[in-house]
Amino acid sequence: MQMKEKELSIIIVNYNGDNYLEDCINSIYTCCKSIDFEIIIIDNNSKDGSVALLKREFPEIELIESAVNLGFAGGNNSAVKKASGKNILLLNNDTILLNDLSVALDELNKEEVGVVSIKMLDKNKQYKKSVGKFPTIFSLMLFSKLYIKREGFETGNFSNERYEVDWVEGSFLLTRRDYYIKLGGLTEDYFMYVEDVDYCKKIALLEKKRIYFPSISYVHYSGFNSTRNHRLIDGYKIYVNKYFTSLKPIALLILSLKKELLKILR
Repeated sequence: MQMKEKELSIIIVNYNGDNYLEDCINSIYTCCKSIDFEIIIIDNNSKDGSVALLKREFPEIELIESAVNLGFAGGNNSAVKKASGKNILLLNNDTILLNDLSVALDELNKEEVGVVSIKMLDKNKQYKKSVGKFPTIFSLMLFSKLYIKREGFETGNFSNERYEVDWVEGSFLLTRRDYYIKLGGLTEDYFMYVEDVDYCKKIALLEKKRIYFPSISYVHYSGFNSTRNHRLIDGYKIYVNKYFTSLKPIALLILSLKKELLKILR
């Protein structure tokens, strides 16, 4: 008997997230009441109490236990194979949804749209930048230039309900399952970071739009650290090798110099 297709499959890659998971999952149940959804969580060989928590408090959720850490891209791809939803939401384990997602799903149902994201807030519910422009030689010199500078993107005070952007962060990335499968999901060359920019680039090459909805929001607890910066550089090296042509040597040199500078500063 064929399983009925759900409207949305929410995919969460978990690694040592027992401090966040319960709030994240409860926010899904609160904000997705009007949506026919399922939650699939893949655990990347956590060393904390994550798996025990999920089995005890949320036995209805499909849990995949990986014996190894597959990374963000590999974990999501493995979990999506189990999904029955028409649409896929990649959601970080350290997030809390704050609003009904129906308007975002309605936008994704438009033929010309391939990805939708919403406003990201920090743990104090202050605006955080989470969307940007595809990398260029100049923006690779300073990662902050990868983010959009116009209108409300600097302050979080937006005048419009929707904006077309180049890429959105993978902590909340809503896309269609058929596109995800057609594109091979997230590129697993990236262990963590930049795979979201890469996926949006692949969506752009399909001539589908990436839409940002600042009228609805979510909290993301993650912060910046030196390890993240090193992984960003490694990720953008993969991106440059994949998408840059004549300027590839210059871009790779810039990224190598940035990594060496980070080592010196540490």
